[in-house]
Amino acid sequence: MGLVYAASVEDVEETSARERTRRAILDAAVATFAKSPNASLTEVAAKARVGRTTLHRYFPERSDLITAVGRLTEQAVAEASKRARLADGTGLDAVLRLCQEYFELSDVLTVMFFTSGVYDETTSCLSDDAAIAAIERGRDDSSIDAALDASWILNMMWALLYAAVDHVNRGSASRMHAQTQALTSLRKAIRGDSEYVIETGMPR
Repeated sequence: MGLVYAASVEDVEETSARERTRRAILDAAVATFAKSPNASLTEVAAKARVGRTTLHRYFPERSDLITAVGRLTEQAVAEASKRARLADGTGLDAVLRLCQEYFELSDVLTVMFFTSGVYDETTSCLSDDAAIAAIERGRDDSSIDAALDASWILNMMWALLYAAVDHVNRGSASRMHAQTQALTSLRKAIRGDSEYVIETGMPR
């Protein structure tokens, strides 16, 4: 029994080590591709501090690594959606929180937007049922303009995120400034008629 137990522990430790190495390679790929979308696998391996042979053991071809990075970006986007607490507050507040959470994924978004093969339209992570529900709630509670379709608002949010990430990557603005610009633009574009400043009677 002792030998069997020892073997089981070793198997678990080996599996854990392999998973850590795989994740290190994926994290390195995101960081590397965020700076250079056409970076070589040698650059990714160097960033992950593993040999090229080790990288190929986990991802035999570049396409295998790109596919895995795509899945990682989908997971990151899904986790950001959960952190946004989309069921809380007005629909407008929920959508703005979602946009802010997404913007925090700056490297992930850069890779998703600019690295060829990462974003797969057939399995798009950009269409989020919870986000659509939050937008519909906002249209009902008048915090979001009911004249705007939910799918339109979601696409507009992603377009603003694309513009913000591109703005930062070009050195045209700091991350904080680009984030503020994106959130302000989104809020002004989708807010409902009830969103007025009491003191002036003018739209915010």
